[in-house]
Amino acid sequence: MADLPTFDRELSWLAFNGRVLQEAADPRVPLAERLGFLAIFSSNLDEFFRVRVAALRALLRLKKKHKKGLDVSPAKLLHEIHAIVAAQQEAFGETFRALLPSLEEHGIALRDERRLTDEQRAYLLDYFARAVRPQLRPILLGDAVPFLENGRLYLAAELWPRDLSLRTVTPDVALVEVPSGLDRFVEVPDTDPRVVLFLDDVIRLGLPGLFPAYDVGEAFAVKLTRDADLNVEDEFSGDLVAKIRKALDRRDLGPPSRFLYDPRMPYGLLTALKDRLGLEDEDLVGGGRYHNFGDLWDFPRPADPAASFPPLPPLPHPELETAPSLLAAVAERDRMLHLPYQRYDYVVRLLEEAAEAEDVEELWMSLYRVATDSALARALIAAAERGKRVTAFVEVKARFDEENNLDWAERMEAAGVRVLYSMPGVKVHAKLALIGQRTGKKKSDALRYTGLFSTGNFNEKTARVYADHVLFTADPRLTDEARRVFAFLAGEDDAPTFEHLLVAPFTLHKGVTKRIKREVKHAAAGRSARMTLKMNALEEDAVIARLYEASAAGVDVRLIVRGFCRLTPGVPGLSERIEARSIVDRFLEHARVYRFDNDGDEELFLASADWMHRNFHRRVEVAFPIYDDALRAEIEHVLALQLADDTKARVLDAEQRNDYYRPAQRTGVRAQTDTYAWLQARVIEPADAAPG
Repeated sequence: MADLPTFDRELSWLAFNGRVLQEAADPRVPLAERLGFLAIFSSNLDEFFRVRVAALRALLRLKKKHKKGLDVSPAKLLHEIHAIVAAQQEAFGETFRALLPSLEEHGIALRDERRLTDEQRAYLLDYFARAVRPQLRPILLGDAVPFLENGRLYLAAELWPRDLSLRTVTPDVALVEVPSGLDRFVEVPDTDPRVVLFLDDVIRLGLPGLFPAYDVGEAFAVKLTRDADLNVEDEFSGDLVAKIRKALDRRDLGPPSRFLYDPRMPYGLLTALKDRLGLEDEDLVGGGRYHNFGDLWDFPRPADPAASFPPLPPLPHPELETAPSLLAAVAERDRMLHLPYQRYDYVVRLLEEAAEAEDVEELWMSLYRVATDSALARALIAAAERGKRVTAFVEVKARFDEENNLDWAERMEAAGVRVLYSMPGVKVHAKLALIGQRTGKKKSDALRYTGLFSTGNFNEKTARVYADHVLFTADPRLTDEARRVFAFLAGEDDAPTFEHLLVAPFTLHKGVTKRIKREVKHAAAGRSARMTLKMNALEEDAVIARLYEASAAGVDVRLIVRGFCRLTPGVPGLSERIEARSIVDRFLEHARVYRFDNDGDEELFLASADWMHRNFHRRVEVAFPIYDDALRAEIEHVLALQLADDTKARVLDAEQRNDYYRPAQRTGVRAQTDTYAWLQARVIEPADAAPG
């Protein structure tokens, strides 16, 4: 790939986060939702520094001899990252400030401690004394080295001794942590418009009372982001779960990856903080007066319904809603959920029905990110308590969900569920569940399986905002092979074989490559050759090279990539037949869809896997074919809407400009709301109505 053009992964990811920021800046997006997109942008950027930038900083610390094989200069890349982030943060600040007049027009006035009436100031000082001050533990920045916790907000306050004989050229400094246990936004009661302050500013207001021996000067917000790597050095020996628990205790002690500070801070104060905290110049990132804008999710919402997206309550499935038995309905024929447009209840109902059914002998389920209050995990517990054989594979290396997953695993294990934990060297990212029913009255009779195959996590919370597909099927071609995946996870089969499923790390990469090559052969023979590929990320070098070959051979390739995309579209002679777009809207596009035209004998797969090296080679993933013609037509319809979207789709081009897709003849298609409208019509129309 050295001679083929590709984008850098990190810079492409920043371009994706730029698309999120576009939504916040778009006046067509309702006001409250624009605040939400600012929150998403901020949270995304925090994770980017904790994971990706931290990894690059770790490369910088390598000795020179270990850097020789690197494809990129970490120092150069970090310089580019910081330049892009600085520009994005400036745009973020402009967008946030531009929203404030609109908020005030909607009856919400964001104030700071300098713009208050006497009555408002009195109320806030009383609130500070009652609720805030008892939680504050100021740290004087003297000889002791304070430890800043990851992601927590602090105010660095200038303290000038009131005794003039003690005054020096520079003030003393105190670090005051902004309590995370209090609401980030404080509303003053009985005000019109409603007066709201950041908790930071309430603390600024109360600082003189906190330091009575000093004249308090300015107070500047700072935040330290730490490396999120768990650093489990050896996954292949000993107790992996115990090692992960131990590593979790150390996660927030990781080395710094970003020190965010208010750029108004005097140079001397910034230098003092840098020296005391043991920071490097590369750690320092200028921000604004406020940090942790992910908290904007909790900002008071305007009462005007027009300030928020119109409600799209999850729809009933036209067939499953009235089915007396979901197991029987799925045995009749395959069914599919399109999330978050349709209710997720059916997944929970199926497991609850299985837990109670007399003829159900066993249940299997893979869990990657478990909901905090998981009805699915409770259903598995209920099944085990009724004497059924229940096996749950719980991935305890799912970043930032490790602790919650471990807690649920222990609860299930205590109830009699056989819990299988993470495999050394790989993550299990496949989303599978199987229900085994007796086919006769004897215990020895063979089991018939009903399966759930999903593109997204079995998680009731994310199912409300992630756009995914869930296949309900009793097709033995799929369920028998899913049972082989579970046999591999359980250590019963080290080398499972597959004919219908594409399973990483065994057959997914080969299967995808084989089908791309087949399209090339069709194009060479003058036959129809086309691929439509939807995913969250496209990164793997070998498959990108194959897509370039396909384009050069005359294959039309249409990509829908939500996140980062290392492939460069539109390069003459190389990728000019490749179109790439990204859709960012109110729901998170999460489904992976691979469609191969195959000269009219189309193959259509849904999958849990993006086209990244890790997904092909270091994860257990499953891509599953859609054999049912009616369900295939449903997926085709959703794909067609996404390809026609000229409202929320952006063009991924060679310059990563994030221009909106605007064809000469606009149709006004907005894939997400149009998908909802189509599914809503199917609830009213006959259940067998054709899509379209």
